[in-house]
Amino acid sequence: MTLELRSPAALAALGRRLRDRGFHFTTVTPATHRRVNRRAENAWAHGLRDVFGWSRPYREGVLPDELDILLVESGLREDIEQDGKAGHRARIRASSMGRQLYFHSAFPTIDDDAVFFGPDTYRYVAALKRALASPLLGRTVRRAVDIGCGAGPGAIELALCCPDATVYAADINADALALTEVNAELNGATRLIPCRSNLLDGVDGHFDLVMSNPPYILDPDELPYRHGGGEHGAELSIQIVKAGLSRLHPGGSLLLYTGVAIVAGEDPFLAAIRPLLDEACGKWRYEELDPDIFGGQLACEGYEKVERIAAVCLHAVKRG
Repeated sequence: MTLELRSPAALAALGRRLRDRGFHFTTVTPATHRRVNRRAENAWAHGLRDVFGWSRPYREGVLPDELDILLVESGLREDIEQDGKAGHRARIRASSMGRQLYFHSAFPTIDDDAVFFGPDTYRYVAALKRALASPLLGRTVRRAVDIGCGAGPGAIELALCCPDATVYAADINADALALTEVNAELNGATRLIPCRSNLLDGVDGHFDLVMSNPPYILDPDELPYRHGGGEHGAELSIQIVKAGLSRLHPGGSLLLYTGVAIVAGEDPFLAAIRPLLDEACGKWRYEELDPDIFGGQLACEGYEKVERIAAVCLHAVKRG
Protein backbone atom coordinates (compact mmCIF):
# COMPACT_ATOMS: atom_id res chain seq x y z
CA MET A 1 0.00 0.00 0.00
CA THR A 2 1.47 3.33 -1.02
CA LEU A 3 1.54 6.12 1.53
CA GLU A 4 -0.69 8.42 -0.57
CA LEU A 5 0.52 11.54 1.20
CA ARG A 6 -1.97 14.18 0.02
CA SER A 7 -0.43 17.27 1.64
CA PRO A 8 3.24 17.33 2.70
CA ALA A 9 2.64 20.84 4.11
CA ALA A 10 -0.08 19.51 6.43
CA LEU A 11 2.19 16.70 7.63
CA ALA A 12 5.04 19.12 8.32
CA ALA A 13 2.62 21.36 10.22
CA LEU A 14 1.47 18.34 12.22
CA GLY A 15 5.10 17.64 13.13
CA ARG A 16 5.59 21.20 14.34
CA ARG A 17 2.42 21.00 16.47
CA LEU A 18 3.57 17.70 17.98
CA ARG A 19 6.93 19.20 18.84
CA ASP A 20 5.27 22.28 20.35
CA ARG A 21 3.27 19.95 22.59
CA GLY A 22 6.41 18.18 23.83
CA PHE A 23 5.85 14.95 21.93
CA HIS A 24 8.68 12.46 22.37
CA PHE A 25 8.81 8.81 21.37
CA THR A 26 11.63 6.28 21.08
CA THR A 27 10.83 3.60 18.54
CA VAL A 28 11.54 0.03 19.67
CA THR A 29 11.97 -3.24 17.78
CA PRO A 30 8.87 -4.71 16.09
CA ALA A 31 8.89 -7.59 18.59
CA THR A 32 8.80 -5.21 21.57
CA HIS A 33 6.21 -3.02 19.87
CA ARG A 34 3.98 -6.04 19.30
CA ARG A 35 4.27 -7.25 22.89
CA VAL A 36 3.46 -3.85 24.39
CA ASN A 37 0.49 -3.28 22.10
CA ARG A 38 -0.97 -6.69 22.96
CA ARG A 39 -1.58 -5.64 26.56
CA ALA A 40 -5.31 -5.29 27.15
CA GLU A 41 -5.09 -1.68 28.31
CA ASN A 42 -3.38 -0.72 25.05
CA ALA A 43 -6.15 -1.77 22.68
CA TRP A 44 -7.11 1.90 22.15
CA ALA A 45 -5.02 5.06 22.25
CA HIS A 46 -5.31 7.48 25.16
CA GLY A 47 -2.95 10.24 24.02
CA LEU A 48 -0.45 11.51 21.47
CA ARG A 49 2.25 8.91 22.10
CA ASP A 50 -0.29 6.12 21.67
CA VAL A 51 -1.53 7.51 18.34
CA PHE A 52 1.71 8.72 16.76
CA GLY A 53 4.23 6.46 18.48
CA TRP A 54 2.54 3.15 19.24
CA SER A 55 0.21 3.29 16.18
CA ARG A 56 -2.85 2.47 18.25
CA PRO A 57 -6.37 3.19 17.00
CA TYR A 58 -8.15 6.11 18.61
CA ARG A 59 -11.70 7.27 19.20
CA GLU A 60 -13.13 10.74 18.66
CA GLY A 61 -11.87 13.25 21.20
CA VAL A 62 -8.52 11.61 21.90
CA LEU A 63 -6.60 13.90 19.53
CA PRO A 64 -6.85 17.70 19.83
CA ASP A 65 -8.95 18.99 16.94
CA GLU A 66 -6.08 20.88 15.30
CA LEU A 67 -3.97 17.74 15.12
CA ASP A 68 -6.81 15.57 13.86
CA ILE A 69 -7.58 18.11 11.14
CA LEU A 70 -3.95 18.17 9.97
CA LEU A 71 -3.84 14.38 9.92
CA VAL A 72 -6.96 14.32 7.74
CA GLU A 73 -5.58 17.05 5.46
CA SER A 74 -2.36 15.09 5.00
CA GLY A 75 -4.41 12.11 3.80
CA LEU A 76 -2.94 9.85 6.48
CA ARG A 77 -5.97 9.15 8.69
CA GLU A 78 -7.96 5.99 8.07
CA ASP A 79 -11.27 4.92 9.58
CA ILE A 80 -11.29 1.57 11.36
CA GLU A 81 -13.60 -0.63 13.41
CA GLN A 82 -12.30 -2.59 16.38
CA ASP A 83 -14.30 -4.69 18.81
CA GLY A 84 -17.46 -3.38 17.19
CA LYS A 85 -16.48 0.23 17.87
CA ALA A 86 -15.67 2.86 15.26
CA GLY A 87 -12.42 4.81 15.39
CA HIS A 88 -9.47 6.10 13.41
CA ARG A 89 -5.83 5.26 12.93
CA ALA A 90 -2.84 7.33 11.83
CA ARG A 91 -1.10 5.83 8.81
CA ILE A 92 2.11 7.47 9.97
CA ARG A 93 4.12 7.53 13.18
CA ALA A 94 6.81 9.80 14.55
CA SER A 95 10.08 9.11 16.33
CA SER A 96 12.32 11.41 18.33
CA MET A 97 16.08 11.65 17.92
CA GLY A 98 17.54 14.35 20.12
CA ARG A 99 15.69 17.54 19.19
CA GLN A 100 14.61 16.16 15.83
CA LEU A 101 11.34 14.47 14.93
CA TYR A 102 10.98 11.99 12.07
CA PHE A 103 7.84 10.66 10.39
CA HIS A 104 7.89 7.10 9.08
CA SER A 105 5.48 4.23 8.39
CA ALA A 106 2.91 3.16 10.95
CA PHE A 107 3.26 -0.17 12.73
CA PRO A 108 3.23 -2.91 11.54
CA THR A 109 5.55 -2.31 8.59
CA ILE A 110 4.33 -5.12 6.34
CA ASP A 111 4.12 -3.41 2.95
CA ASP A 112 6.74 -3.52 0.20
CA ASP A 113 7.07 0.26 0.30
CA ALA A 114 7.12 0.63 4.09
CA VAL A 115 9.50 3.31 5.38
CA PHE A 116 11.25 1.83 8.39
CA PHE A 117 12.76 3.49 11.46
CA GLY A 118 13.97 1.55 14.48
CA PRO A 119 16.83 0.83 16.89
CA ASP A 120 19.25 0.40 13.97
CA THR A 121 18.48 4.00 12.99
CA TYR A 122 19.67 5.26 16.36
CA ARG A 123 22.85 3.18 16.11
CA TYR A 124 23.47 4.41 12.58
CA VAL A 125 23.22 8.08 13.50
CA ALA A 126 25.40 7.55 16.57
CA ALA A 127 28.03 5.88 14.36
CA LEU A 128 27.82 8.81 11.93
CA LYS A 129 28.44 11.37 14.65
CA ARG A 130 31.43 9.38 15.96
CA ALA A 131 32.84 9.23 12.43
CA LEU A 132 32.47 12.98 11.94
CA ALA A 133 34.46 13.57 15.12
CA SER A 134 37.06 10.91 14.34
CA PRO A 135 40.65 11.72 13.31
CA LEU A 136 40.12 9.02 10.66
CA LEU A 137 37.84 11.39 8.74
CA GLY A 138 39.73 12.60 5.68
CA ARG A 139 38.22 15.40 3.61
CA THR A 140 35.92 18.12 4.90
CA VAL A 141 32.40 17.03 3.99
CA ARG A 142 31.08 19.32 1.24
CA ARG A 143 29.17 16.79 -0.84
CA ALA A 144 27.69 13.60 0.58
CA VAL A 145 25.12 10.90 -0.17
CA ASP A 146 23.10 8.55 2.02
CA ILE A 147 22.30 5.36 0.06
CA GLY A 148 18.90 3.94 1.04
CA CYS A 149 17.97 6.96 3.14
CA GLY A 150 14.54 5.68 4.25
CA ALA A 151 12.80 8.45 6.20
CA GLY A 152 16.00 10.50 5.97
CA PRO A 153 17.38 10.58 9.54
CA GLY A 154 20.97 9.78 8.56
CA ALA A 155 21.07 12.32 5.73
CA ILE A 156 19.29 14.96 7.79
CA GLU A 157 21.50 14.52 10.86
CA LEU A 158 24.53 14.81 8.58
CA ALA A 159 23.11 17.97 6.97
CA LEU A 160 22.56 19.49 10.41
CA CYS A 161 26.09 18.59 11.55
CA CYS A 162 27.62 19.93 8.29
CA PRO A 163 25.42 22.91 7.34
CA ASP A 164 27.67 23.91 4.40
CA ALA A 165 27.44 20.47 2.80
CA THR A 166 25.10 19.41 0.02
CA VAL A 167 23.61 16.09 1.09
CA TYR A 168 21.82 13.75 -1.32
CA ALA A 169 19.24 11.44 0.23
CA ALA A 170 18.95 8.51 -2.20
CA ASP A 171 16.35 5.76 -2.22
CA ILE A 172 14.37 3.59 -4.66
CA ASN A 173 11.18 4.07 -2.61
CA ALA A 174 9.03 7.06 -3.60
CA ASP A 175 7.30 7.06 -0.18
CA ALA A 176 10.69 7.21 1.55
CA LEU A 177 11.67 10.23 -0.53
CA ALA A 178 8.35 11.97 0.18
CA LEU A 179 8.83 11.52 3.93
CA THR A 180 12.49 12.54 3.70
CA GLU A 181 11.43 15.82 2.10
CA VAL A 182 8.88 16.48 4.86
CA ASN A 183 11.35 15.50 7.58
CA ALA A 184 14.06 17.72 6.10
CA GLU A 185 11.72 20.72 6.10
CA LEU A 186 10.49 19.93 9.60
CA ASN A 187 14.02 19.71 10.99
CA GLY A 188 15.60 22.60 9.08
CA ALA A 189 17.92 20.65 6.75
CA THR A 190 17.86 23.20 3.94
CA ARG A 191 20.68 21.76 1.78
CA LEU A 192 19.30 18.24 1.53
CA ILE A 193 18.27 16.88 -1.88
CA PRO A 194 16.03 13.77 -2.07
CA CYS A 195 16.73 11.74 -5.22
CA ARG A 196 15.40 8.52 -6.73
CA SER A 197 18.37 6.21 -7.06
CA ASN A 198 19.30 2.54 -7.08
CA LEU A 199 22.65 2.56 -5.29
CA LEU A 200 24.26 5.59 -6.97
CA ASP A 201 22.85 5.38 -10.50
CA GLY A 202 20.52 8.36 -9.94
CA VAL A 203 23.13 10.87 -8.79
CA ASP A 204 26.24 12.09 -10.62
CA GLY A 205 29.74 12.96 -9.54
CA HIS A 206 32.00 12.11 -6.62
CA PHE A 207 31.57 12.59 -2.89
CA ASP A 208 33.46 13.43 0.26
CA LEU A 209 31.26 11.02 2.21
CA VAL A 210 29.19 8.03 1.12
CA MET A 211 27.10 6.56 3.92
CA SER A 212 24.47 3.84 4.24
CA ASN A 213 22.41 1.75 6.64
CA PRO A 214 21.14 -0.91 4.20
CA PRO A 215 18.80 -3.88 4.66
CA TYR A 216 20.84 -6.90 5.74
CA ILE A 217 18.36 -9.69 6.58
CA LEU A 218 17.33 -12.68 4.48
CA ASP A 219 13.62 -11.93 4.52
CA PRO A 220 11.26 -14.72 3.32
CA ASP A 221 8.90 -12.08 1.91
CA GLU A 222 11.81 -10.10 0.42
CA LEU A 223 10.47 -6.82 1.79
CA PRO A 224 12.80 -4.17 0.33
CA TYR A 225 13.46 -2.43 3.65
CA ARG A 226 14.60 -5.72 5.23
CA HIS A 227 15.98 -7.99 2.50
CA GLY A 228 19.71 -7.74 1.77
CA GLY A 229 19.96 -10.69 -0.60
CA GLY A 230 22.87 -12.99 -1.29
CA GLU A 231 24.40 -15.18 1.38
CA HIS A 232 22.97 -14.34 4.81
CA GLY A 233 21.62 -11.00 3.52
CA ALA A 234 25.03 -9.43 2.87
CA GLU A 235 24.85 -8.85 -0.90
CA LEU A 236 23.45 -5.32 -0.82
CA SER A 237 26.05 -4.23 1.74
CA ILE A 238 28.82 -5.60 -0.49
CA GLN A 239 27.40 -3.74 -3.49
CA ILE A 240 27.30 -0.50 -1.49
CA VAL A 241 30.97 -0.90 -0.53
CA LYS A 242 31.88 -1.36 -4.21
CA ALA A 243 29.73 1.53 -5.44
CA GLY A 244 30.76 3.85 -2.63
CA LEU A 245 34.50 3.32 -3.07
CA SER A 246 34.19 3.97 -6.82
CA ARG A 247 32.53 7.34 -6.25
CA LEU A 248 34.63 8.79 -3.44
CA HIS A 249 37.09 11.61 -3.89
CA PRO A 250 40.63 10.74 -2.76
CA GLY A 251 40.56 11.14 1.00
CA GLY A 252 36.79 10.70 1.07
CA SER A 253 35.08 8.45 3.61
CA LEU A 254 32.76 5.48 3.28
CA LEU A 255 30.58 4.90 6.34
CA LEU A 256 28.52 1.70 6.45
CA TYR A 257 26.39 0.50 9.35
CA THR A 258 25.04 -3.00 8.77
CA GLY A 259 24.32 -6.38 10.32
CA VAL A 260 26.52 -9.39 9.59
CA ALA A 261 26.06 -13.12 10.07
CA ILE A 262 28.80 -14.75 12.13
CA VAL A 263 29.48 -18.35 11.07
CA ALA A 264 31.77 -20.62 13.13
CA GLY A 265 33.24 -17.53 14.75
CA GLU A 266 34.11 -15.92 11.41
CA ASP A 267 32.69 -12.89 9.58
CA PRO A 268 32.06 -13.77 5.88
CA PHE A 269 31.06 -10.17 5.04
CA LEU A 270 34.38 -8.80 6.26
CA ALA A 271 36.21 -11.51 4.33
CA ALA A 272 34.34 -10.47 1.17
CA ILE A 273 35.11 -6.75 1.43
CA ARG A 274 38.63 -6.86 2.87
CA PRO A 275 40.33 -7.14 -0.56
CA LEU A 276 38.31 -4.13 -1.79
CA LEU A 277 39.31 -2.08 1.23
CA ASP A 278 42.97 -3.04 1.09
CA GLU A 279 43.13 -2.11 -2.60
CA ALA A 280 41.26 1.21 -2.47
CA CYS A 281 41.78 2.58 1.02
CA GLY A 282 44.75 4.06 2.83
CA LYS A 283 43.12 3.34 6.17
CA TRP A 284 39.93 1.74 7.42
CA ARG A 285 38.32 0.70 10.66
CA TYR A 286 35.76 -2.06 11.17
CA GLU A 287 34.16 -2.48 14.58
CA GLU A 288 31.47 -4.63 16.12
CA LEU A 289 28.95 -2.39 17.87
CA ASP A 290 26.54 -5.02 19.19
CA PRO A 291 27.37 -8.74 19.23
CA ASP A 292 23.82 -10.09 19.08
CA ILE A 293 20.89 -8.47 17.24
CA PHE A 294 17.82 -10.04 15.59
CA GLY A 295 18.37 -13.34 17.37
CA GLY A 296 14.93 -14.56 16.26
CA GLN A 297 16.17 -14.52 12.67
CA LEU A 298 18.37 -17.55 13.37
CA ALA A 299 15.31 -19.79 13.22
CA CYS A 300 14.69 -18.77 9.60
CA GLU A 301 15.77 -20.51 6.41
CA GLY A 302 19.28 -19.56 5.34
CA TYR A 303 20.59 -19.13 8.89
CA GLU A 304 21.07 -22.79 9.78
CA LYS A 305 24.83 -22.38 10.37
CA VAL A 306 24.78 -18.81 11.67
CA GLU A 307 25.77 -18.38 15.33
CA ARG A 308 24.68 -14.76 15.71
CA ILE A 309 24.01 -11.55 13.83
CA ALA A 310 26.23 -8.65 14.85
CA ALA A 311 25.82 -4.92 14.24
CA VAL A 312 29.01 -3.54 12.69
CA CYS A 313 30.30 -0.21 11.45
CA LEU A 314 32.84 0.30 8.66
CA HIS A 315 34.67 3.61 8.23
CA ALA A 316 37.03 3.50 5.25
CA VAL A 317 39.04 6.37 3.77
CA LYS A 318 39.92 6.22 0.08
CA ARG A 319 43.60 6.39 -0.73
CA GLY A 320 44.75 9.81 -1.99
